[in-house]
Amino acid sequence: MDRGLKEAQLERSARIFNVQKYNVHDGPGVRTLIFFKGCPLRCKWCSNPEGLRYDHQVMLKRNACINCGACVPVCPKNIHYMDNGEHKVRRDIKCINCKKCEKACLQNAIEIVGEDKKINELVDIVNEDKDFYRMSGGGLTVGGGECTNQAESLISLLESAHIEGVNTAIETCGYTDIEKLKKIREHVDLFLFDIKQMDPVKHKELTGVNNEVILNNLKYLLENGSKVRVRMPILKGVNDSHEEIKAVSDFLEPYRFFKNFDGIDILPYHRYGVGKYDQLDMVYPMEGDFSLSEEDLDNIESWIKEEGINVNLVRH
Repeated sequence: MDRGLKEAQLERSARIFNVQKYNVHDGPGVRTLIFFKGCPLRCKWCSNPEGLRYDHQVMLKRNACINCGACVPVCPKNIHYMDNGEHKVRRDIKCINCKKCEKACLQNAIEIVGEDKKINELVDIVNEDKDFYRMSGGGLTVGGGECTNQAESLISLLESAHIEGVNTAIETCGYTDIEKLKKIREHVDLFLFDIKQMDPVKHKELTGVNNEVILNNLKYLLENGSKVRVRMPILKGVNDSHEEIKAVSDFLEPYRFFKNFDGIDILPYHRYGVGKYDQLDMVYPMEGDFSLSEEDLDNIESWIKEEGINVNLVRH
């Protein structure tokens, strides 16, 4: 690790909940994707519910748990308890991440989500795959949760990656303070920036927040030379209409020929994260299936192309 950064920056920690290597969906080339914990939005379709809260959390795989109770006596916070022979978890008590319950579980039914990693540790992980980045034009992508929630740690990680010659990208909902964004963008090669809904009232219903800050931040990035690729999570009957797609295209029309505007990624709805809600004793907010057909996706893709905007359909 290059010591061009101050020691304090390298010793700073980021709270993460996953590291995904050899990722090819979140930025160019082969990438290492680091997930930061904590998010200001509550999107009803979120596939990473373990990334919403900054706290450490207990995930319990009930189909693996045999209700042996081995975790109950080892937890110093009394988070685990037995109720009529069934293992349950108290969600109103903060986990201190001692991992004693995780170690006591012989069935691997318990996972403590949230790990504090120093910046130099994360950069060492990223550097393990430098050859892949070099051959493919890849690098580091930081997502979440919402990575801008931990702005100082994010900046230290991105700056460290640049010192190591690694390309950087972040996935963001865009809901962050503009002054933080100005500092962050100095170290970002590509913003993967979500537009979830153009109507502010519907946006609040779906995500818990208004979209004014988000759209203003997107304008700022585009107008100040940051490379941006817009990402659109698409749900059947929610934001897939021709009118909604046209509203997004109209918003982006002034930037259509900007060299730093890299087009739109369509992210079709999926249900991959639904099972994790049960492990956290959370209710999945979306009732029904909002998946789109191939015809639906073809239509959306063609509508965006008709507006003269580069578009890519991301298939996970």
